[in-house]
Amino acid sequence: MNPNNPLDSVYFIQLPESFALSDHAIKIDPSIQLPVQKKVGDDSQTFSLEDLTAEQILSGILTVLAYDRNNPNSEYYRSIIKQARPNIKAELSEAAILKTKNEDWDLAEEIWLALHGYDPEDKNIILNMALFFDQKAESYRNLKLFDDADAYDESALSYYKDAMEASPEIPNAFFNAAFFYLKRKDYIDAKNCFESFIALSSGLSEEELGENGTYKLERAQELVNKISARNLENDHFSKAYKLISDGEEEKGLEEIRIFLQDNPAVWNAWFMLGWGLRRLGRFSDAKQAFEKARECEGGDENADTLNELAICQMETGDLDGAKESLVQALTMDGDNTKIISNLGCLYLKKGETEEARKYFLTVLELDPNDKIAAEQLRILEKEV
Repeated sequence: MNPNNPLDSVYFIQLPESFALSDHAIKIDPSIQLPVQKKVGDDSQTFSLEDLTAEQILSGILTVLAYDRNNPNSEYYRSIIKQARPNIKAELSEAAILKTKNEDWDLAEEIWLALHGYDPEDKNIILNMALFFDQKAESYRNLKLFDDADAYDESALSYYKDAMEASPEIPNAFFNAAFFYLKRKDYIDAKNCFESFIALSSGLSEEELGENGTYKLERAQELVNKISARNLENDHFSKAYKLISDGEEEKGLEEIRIFLQDNPAVWNAWFMLGWGLRRLGRFSDAKQAFEKARECEGGDENADTLNELAICQMETGDLDGAKESLVQALTMDGDNTKIISNLGCLYLKKGETEEARKYFLTVLELDPNDKIAAEQLRILEKEV
């Protein structure tokens, strides 16, 4: 996360009442200092009023609204920007969505925070911020930046909870939060959110449900049924995931084995057993667990299972099996950089460096910030 304080980029000045902030007739209160976004070389003591632009003030206001939520003049600042830029909310939303889509995470975060500061009561903005931090966490986790990813996950969770408290309720807040909980293997909260989404959406017309509304209802009910059928709300399952995630693999393995005694046909449990064993370097045992997961209903539909199995196959010398697993995983999730990167590692183990290079280059095309692929390419370049 960025350690710099964004508020260091602004300074505060008093302007004369006659200052023309925009083409709109905006009355300036000369007794209240306005935030100004610094330009290179700017100093609050030496700035020239003649060189000051309205954009510097508007940018300064947005910075304060984003990062200084307790500023006593926030409402005054909002009133100024609403008058000066009546369409600012739509403009910021469009820019934030575009930057998020392009994975320009830091700038996107600045814009989302400014948008939230501009209208802190808009629960749809809060839901979009939850989705943004959820995506950002996933991106950082793919880069093996786990501490940052965990921090962004906590931000996402906070915004999801806020969005679910909206009145009137926002059904999509519960739908998206449910998938966030699924990612964390928190099946109790995931099921509760799906059930809330179903309760809020059932009986609505297709027009009221909105885009993909019918699909979402069917998907939510399908996942509720699977969570119940596989007993994923079980306390042992939940404890196992938390313990393994926190680095207490041995204790987590004890919990998941207890769960498996009564639920031997649940692929998710065999996957978790394999995951814990793989983290301990017990690749042969982990391989057997992932293979068992694939034998269970639903287990052969998951690219992550195949990817984990391939890692264990590589570590135990079964390179042909690893290739088969990774190729099959790629047919399920063609843009998954973890799978593509592992194909590169597989070809390195096979001594086929040119083929490995192609896969690492593909990873960087999809994600220019992938450090593992960049490092492998650097090593290959040195060896030429």
